[in-house]
Amino acid sequence: MNETPQWLSPAEQQAWRAFVRVHQKLSARLGRDLQAHSKLSGADYEILVALTDTPEGRQRFQDLSKTVEWEQSRLSHHIARMCKRGLVAREECAEDGRAAFVVLTPAGRRAIETAAPQHVATVRRLVIDALSPDELAMLEQISNRILDQLDDMSP
Repeated sequence: MNETPQWLSPAEQQAWRAFVRVHQKLSARLGRDLQAHSKLSGADYEILVALTDTPEGRQRFQDLSKTVEWEQSRLSHHIARMCKRGLVAREECAEDGRAAFVVLTPAGRRAIETAAPQHVATVRRLVIDALSPDELAMLEQISNRILDQLDDMSP
């Protein structure tokens, strides 16, 4: 059944395109900044943050995939590259031979601890300082509403 698309109004299209441009430009700028100051990619940083968010610095591969919302194959390839650089290690799961853990290494912990202050300063400069406290609260509210919508529609 082919439904006629409900095209965006000019105002909706302007808002959507502005949102997409912000996302693209901000992601690119943050990625370049991370690479320049810490030799980490945005993807590396995302994985390291996810691992440091757990007290033991480790997550089951499947859980990490859900945390960062990556396909298993993308995560597997990226983790292999990070292992070669010594940022993370892969450990087999003793309870389940089919499962594996991704573990933060001391080098990975040093890398994230070195990168984080500059990254936070860049986030502050590019986003936080550009908004008033009320605008920042509105950004959080809008972002959470969209995230709730996405979570409700997840397969």
